[in-house]
Amino acid sequence: MQKQIIEAKVCPLEYAVKAISGKWKIPIIWRINEGEKRPSEFLRGIATVDRRVLNQQLKELEEAGILFKQRFDEVPPRVEYTLTPMGIQLVDVLKQLNAWGCCLLEQHNK
Repeated sequence: MQKQIIEAKVCPLEYAVKAISGKWKIPIIWRINEGEKRPSEFLRGIATVDRRVLNQQLKELEEAGILFKQRFDEVPPRVEYTLTPMGIQLVDVLKQLNAWGCCLLEQHNK
């Protein structure tokens, strides 16, 4: 019996949403837009994010090509995160989504 290969269609929107889904990913991207950040700066600036969860979210954003992680050969070790060009494009989208959310909020409060 011959195996049939079923080609899965990938929806770009679903792919994009998956890349930024996660409790802390959007706040991380929003904060890093202000400039490069060290993990400790995220811990102080984002609600009650756990260090382990933060590191996982940063790793996933790096793997998605949204963040760039720079390692410095120092003691103690130091890393900083910046947005990639794709991450900068994403911030523009998030700004539009934020404006849309403001419109929704205004409509809801009428």
